Amino acid sequence: MNIKQTLTSIIKVISTILISTAIGLELWNIYAVVTNSNIPSILNPIFWVERFAVSCHFLEGIIAAFYARSKKKMPIQYGIYTFFVGTVGLLELFSKESEDICNVEAKY
Repeated sequence: MNIKQTLTSIIKVISTILISTAIGLELWNIYAVVTNSNIPSILNPIFWVERFAVSCHFLEGIIAAFYARSKKKMPIQYGIYTFFVGTVGLLELFSKESEDICNVEAKY
């Protein structure tokens, strides 16, 4: 396994953990609003950062789902995958290696 693959794997794991945490934070915030609970105001910047990250990942997931069929991948599955891993998923989708694999599979 080379350095690029190792770094990509680490980014995927960290991204998945952070996006899952961001979703949990947003659910906690929604729960607090519904139950009229107070959340420490020091967390407001963190909520804005997590909302921005989730929005970006959501947009990346939509792009991946839209282009997945042209790369012989399942759109919903690849969209969800890209939502959690972020830009790495898009890079994998549009990489030259991915195109080569699709071309080889099409020959057989």
